[in-house]
Amino acid sequence: MHAPVQKNEYCDVGFEDLTHDGNGVAKVEGYPIFVPNSLPGEKGKIKIVKTGKGYGFGRLMELYEESRHRQEPPCPIYKECGGCQIQHYSYEGQLAAKTKHVRDVMTRIGKLENVKIHETLGMTDPWHYRNKAQVPVGERNGELIAGFYQKRSHEIIDMDACIIQDQKNDEVIQVVKDILKKYSVRAYDEHKHSGAIRHIMTRIGHKTGEVMVVLVTRTKELPHQNKIIEEIAGSIKGIKSIVHNVNSKRTNVIFGKDTKVLWGEEVIYDYIGDVKFAISARSFYQVNPAQTKVLYEQALEYAGLSGEETVIDAYCGIGTISLFLAQKAKKVFGVEIVPEAIEDAKRNAELNEIANAEFEAGEAEVVIPRWYKEGNKADVLVVDPPRKGCDEALLQTIIDMKPKKVVYVSCNPATLARDLRVLEDGGYKTAEIQPVDMFPQTMHVEAVAKIELV
Repeated sequence: MHAPVQKNEYCDVGFEDLTHDGNGVAKVEGYPIFVPNSLPGEKGKIKIVKTGKGYGFGRLMELYEESRHRQEPPCPIYKECGGCQIQHYSYEGQLAAKTKHVRDVMTRIGKLENVKIHETLGMTDPWHYRNKAQVPVGERNGELIAGFYQKRSHEIIDMDACIIQDQKNDEVIQVVKDILKKYSVRAYDEHKHSGAIRHIMTRIGHKTGEVMVVLVTRTKELPHQNKIIEEIAGSIKGIKSIVHNVNSKRTNVIFGKDTKVLWGEEVIYDYIGDVKFAISARSFYQVNPAQTKVLYEQALEYAGLSGEETVIDAYCGIGTISLFLAQKAKKVFGVEIVPEAIEDAKRNAELNEIANAEFEAGEAEVVIPRWYKEGNKADVLVVDPPRKGCDEALLQTIIDMKPKKVVYVSCNPATLARDLRVLEDGGYKTAEIQPVDMFPQTMHVEAVAKIELV
C-alpha cells in the first residue's frame, strides 16, 4: 500500500484502536499510523515520523479531544521507561481493550465468528503485583545505577521504585544496590565488556514473604563476596537465599550457565491457592500469583474433572497447572522440554504429597505421540505453550488422540486463534474463551479456551 503521507508531515486524525503493544491507531485514507500515548476515541494532531509499505508511525503533538478513560500516569518515569505501555489508560479502559483484542484476533486470524468470549477478569488493585524483578545495573558519572531500560534503547533509567513490582522487591533492590556501592563494585559495561555486576534479580514469595537475591556477574568471582553476603543476609527481612550466576558472554540474555548458592537455601517457597511451590533462581514461576490462581481455577473449571479422568499437561513447566489438576483428576502426566523444570515439578509433587502426577522431560510433540502409542490416552489435554503457540505435530497428535476436552491456556491471543482454527478444522469446537489480566498497565493478556470434541 502506497503511503498517502510523508515523513515530517502534520495531520489531524482520530484514533480508533490500540495495537498489541499499546500504540493508538489512526488512519489516513485507510493507511494505518501507530502513535504512542494516544487512546481510542481521541482526536489530535500528529507528526509523521516514519512511513513504510503497509503502515507508518507518528508522534502525538496536540490532543483536541481526550478519551474519558485517559488518566495521569502515576509513575514518574512512565514516559521514559519501556516496562508499561498503558498507564495513561484507566483500568476499566485497559480491560475493555484487552477483551476487544481477544475478540478481534479470534475473528481475524481464527475465523471464529460465534465463540463466546467473556469480559477480561481484572484485579481489584492492579498495582504492585510482580513478585520478581530483574534489573540491569550500570554506571552514571562513576555512580552505580539500577533500573529499567529506556524505551527502544539500552540506556538504564535509575529508579528507586516501580509501582507494578511488589514493594518488597523495590526495598530489596535498593538495599543490594547500596551495599554494592559501598564496596565499589563496578557495573558491567556492555561496550567495553568490562566490570562485574550485570543484573540484580529478586524473587518474593507472595504468600510466604520469603526473599531470594540473585547477583549476575560477568566475572567468575563476586568482588568482596563474603562482606557483601554478610551485609545482604543481615539487612533484608525474610531473606532465605543468596545466589550467584556467572554470565561472561557478550549477550543480552540475563543468565549464564553457572549458578551457585552463596548463602541459605537453593529455593524459596510460595503458594498458589493451597498448592505449595519450590522456586529456584532459574525456575519459571508466574509473576502475578493472585491472577495465576484466577487463571488456573478457570482452567480447572473448563477441564470439568470428576476424579475419573486421565489428564495430559503439555508444556507443564514446574508443574503449576498439573498439580492443580491432580487434586481433581485420576492421573496427570506432565511433559516439559526444560529438564530442570521437570526436576522442580517432581519436587513440587512430593512437597504437596501428590502421588497421581508423573513428569517427563522432552518435547511435547515427541513425548505425547509416544505416550499415545503406549496406550496413555488422555480424556482431557491441557496446553500452556510459549508465545509462539503449539507445535504443529502436537496439534495433529491432539486431533489423532481425540481427547474429549482440550483446555488451552494462552499468553498470546494471536497464536491461540491460529491454533484454535487448526483444532476446529480437525473436529473440535471452541466452546468459550475467558481472558485474564495477568499484567495490568501493559497490553499483555492471557486467555483460557475450552475446546470440545464434536
